[in-house]
Parts: sequence; C-alpha cells; structure tokens
Amino acid sequence: MSEAIDELFLFGEDKMEKAISQLKREFGTIRTGRANPGVLDKVVVDYYGVSTALRQMSQVSVSEGTTLIITPYDKSILKDIEKAIIKAELGIAPNSDGICIRLNFPALTEDRRKEIVKDVKKVGEEAKVAIRNIRRDMTDGVKKVEKDEKLPEDSVKDYQDQIQKLTDKYIRIIESAVSEKEIEVLTV
Repeated sequence: MSEAIDELFLFGEDKMEKAISQLKREFGTIRTGRANPGVLDKVVVDYYGVSTALRQMSQVSVSEGTTLIITPYDKSILKDIEKAIIKAELGIAPNSDGICIRLNFPALTEDRRKEIVKDVKKVGEEAKVAIRNIRRDMTDGVKKVEKDEKLPEDSVKDYQDQIQKLTDKYIRIIESAVSEKEIEVLTV
C-alpha cells in the first residue's frame, strides 16, 4: 500500500469511529424510563453570564433506578438549574427541596416506547448515512491516488473491496447498537 492509501484508510477509519461515538452519545440522551444521567448532557445553565453544562456544576446521582438527584456545588443556582431543565424540554418536571433537585422518570407507556424506538432507528439510520458518506470520500480518495500515482486497476479494486469491508463492519456495529437500544427501550 502506498503512503497516501495508508493515510486515507487511517483517516477514514478514525472518522467512522467518531460516527460510532456520536451515535452512542445520542443514544445516551434518549429517555428510556430509567434514570440516566446522560439525558442531562444537553442541559446548559446560565451561570453568571456563562453557558455551563449542568453536569460540570453539580453532582448527579441515580436513586432507585427512576430518579435523578442533582446536587449543585453552588446552592444559589438551584432556580437557574430548574429553569435550564424546563427549557431543555426533557419531558420531566424538576422538584426542588432547596438543597437538591429531583427528576422522577415516569414509566413509559407502550405508545411512547414505540415512538422512542422510531427515534432510535432514525438516529441509527443517520449514523449509517454518515458511514456511507465516509466510504464515498474514501473511494474518491482512492480514485485520486490512482490518477496521481498511476495505480494498477487490480490494486484499486482491492482497495475498494477493503473500504467496503470496513464500511460493512461499522454498519454491523451500528445495527447492533440500535438493536441493543431497542431492547432497552422496550424492556418494561
């Protein structure tokens, strides 16, 4: 393999890994009926004029599997945290006792679980599209190297087969992650 092809494969695989990481982050923010601190990743609090991630300014713990307890390091910002949670539209009302905020996750209805599964599939499909776009970019890169370095057609075909195998590997990882998340959502 030429140096340009090696770099192309390393770069492509790195981008595919990042697509998988993004998929897992997105899955972490999907509510499943169980308390998961990951749903707070998108919550940003205005802290003295600076937008700050909620999880950077408080301790978050899970109680009884269905309740998140948010204990801010600075108690004076409890109201700001409540406002940020409401603004984030998590579908959960915050309950403050002056020391901490509790988020009680209600059990999901069957219809809501089915809607969430559709969202999971949509996120999975978006990740597959990202992987296929990376495959296209890699294939275009191989064609460019072919022109620049006058690679033999057999080598180009082999590289394209390797790119497809890499793509198939990451598509399987996505399908597996989607399947696991569906089972998690549908488990009562």
